[in-house]
Amino acid sequence: MPPKPKFARREIVEAALDLVSRRGPEALTARNLGERLGSSARPIFTVFQGMDELRQEVRAAAMARFASYADRAPADVPEFKRAGVQMLLFAQEEPRLYQLLFVNGSREAASFADVFGELGPMAEHCVAAIRRDYALSDEDARLLFEHMWIYTFGLGTLCAGGARFSQERLQEMLSTSFRALLLLARAGRLREGGSCTES
Repeated sequence: MPPKPKFARREIVEAALDLVSRRGPEALTARNLGERLGSSARPIFTVFQGMDELRQEVRAAAMARFASYADRAPADVPEFKRAGVQMLLFAQEEPRLYQLLFVNGSREAASFADVFGELGPMAEHCVAAIRRDYALSDEDARLLFEHMWIYTFGLGTLCAGGARFSQERLQEMLSTSFRALLLLARAGRLREGGSCTES
């Protein structure tokens, strides 16, 4: 009969998420997590097959925490802009989790299509909101999303690295870039430069 786990799965994931939030993704080792739990590393492996399985669970928990930031943007902000504000607030307040989700996750991306796939339903939801709210074709909505994602990702990386902007300034920067890209999309000029998803 296998030994009864000393810690519940949820307890281990929460401790691991806290460890990453405080010290960064590199700190998530069996030894560090065992210390965080006040134990050896052994109880972790009675619940998880290995560290890769645990890292996947921690990533999912970090994504759930990111999703909780969706309600932090002002209610009068357009839907697509809310996603950008959400990302930047998360970068400022949870820089190490931002690194886990958006920086570390994109290191192996060979194209923007790979990044898009990693974003899951959020990306498709944003493209649908752009298409609906700004009357763009699917192609133009995707290109606009791609350009805005790259801009927002860069700004988020600055925030996660310690740069400080007020929420008003962040919204202003997002609005300025979005308006410029929307003008290009409506003029058919975004397609001229091609897409980062092309090889």
